[in-house]
Amino acid sequence: MSQLTDDCFAFGGKLIPVADALARFREILVPVVEPETVPLADALGRVLATDVIAGRSVPPHDNSAVDGFAVYFDDLAEGADTVLPVTATIAAGHPLDGPQRRGTATKIYTGAPMPTGPDGTSPDTVLMQEDCRVSGERVVIPNGIKRGANRRFAGEDVKQGARILDAGIRLRPQDIGLAAAVGRTELSVCKPLRVAIFSTGDEVRDPGTDAPDGTIFDSNRHTVSALLRGLGCTVIDMGILPDRLDTIRGGLEGAAGKADMILTTGGVSTGGEDHVRSAVEALGSLHFWRLAIKPGRPVALGQIGKVPFIGLPGNPVAVMVTFLRVARPLIQRLAGAMDKDPALFPVRAAFGYKKKQDRREYVRVTLKLTGAGDLEAVKFDREGAGILSSMVAADGLVELPEDCTGVTAGDIVDYLPFSEVGL
Repeated sequence: MSQLTDDCFAFGGKLIPVADALARFREILVPVVEPETVPLADALGRVLATDVIAGRSVPPHDNSAVDGFAVYFDDLAEGADTVLPVTATIAAGHPLDGPQRRGTATKIYTGAPMPTGPDGTSPDTVLMQEDCRVSGERVVIPNGIKRGANRRFAGEDVKQGARILDAGIRLRPQDIGLAAAVGRTELSVCKPLRVAIFSTGDEVRDPGTDAPDGTIFDSNRHTVSALLRGLGCTVIDMGILPDRLDTIRGGLEGAAGKADMILTTGGVSTGGEDHVRSAVEALGSLHFWRLAIKPGRPVALGQIGKVPFIGLPGNPVAVMVTFLRVARPLIQRLAGAMDKDPALFPVRAAFGYKKKQDRREYVRVTLKLTGAGDLEAVKFDREGAGILSSMVAADGLVELPEDCTGVTAGDIVDYLPFSEVGL
């Protein structure tokens, strides 16, 4: 496992634009997981550890794109129909036994290998069977066909020796299919990033347990666990730890011994019962990145030994926003995956909104189709960072950059669909 340098998260104390923070991550972070080889059937959703190079061409031979008749184009009459004898039939997987003679046609089926010919020549054109007329053992070929029609060349899809899949991609069904097409039966993938998570607080209860007055059910831990699993991580759930420094310190020490990363929500402020901060500082180092982002508060980044630590805000919406736009790319890097920025799409705002300059803000919205057939973003009617139901009702976020000071209904804004970040 690769190791991070001491204090790799150390950064200045000024308010940091989100883009600058992400650029910093890309400079300092390296994968911390080892590769392993798995069968294709187990590779879906895994991060590819090494490039895949094609060991053969696809298709491996010239073949027919249609059911029809293979001919030499130069045997066709110019300006008139051509009548040729049909001397053989070729099916997929059954090459013609011997060369096709000049002045003949061969019945050929889709995917069947093109026949070869004498003296280094070969049939180069295929006529679709519905365009031809068959009379006994002869075929009547109409005028007007183009040379090379309906013939697929060897290597038309993939050439032998080409890099067909890049290390760092998260494998999709089509990626696995392409690997199979070049004969691969297994792939080298990154082992899942092991992430330890826990909640703290004497007021926090697990769903399904008693919740007396003054207590709340733990939603953040379950939200974060689901977000991590969506990234292919192995989640080590440490449960809920009480507000005691010795217990939290022991939990962090135990997590550092079996996880590649530790992630918590809340408990890292300067409050009297916020012991996570003190425990992390006692075991390693902690840095607060004052990100210019709303909803969200300072994101705590640090290390316990060589194990990275992320402390997200405590409010449920702030947890999700900072996870999606800050923690997610960091986790992708540690897991060996590419962390390219998600695509934003221009839509028309159906709301007005004021914001502070020099801060990136995310507005919860739902896309609606107008009577004119255009898409517009409708803002959720409440803005609180603790309203988790707003993330259920929304289908994406409008991202307002630092230099924006407000939105007027009708403005074009950048829309981030949840599907772009795996939700």
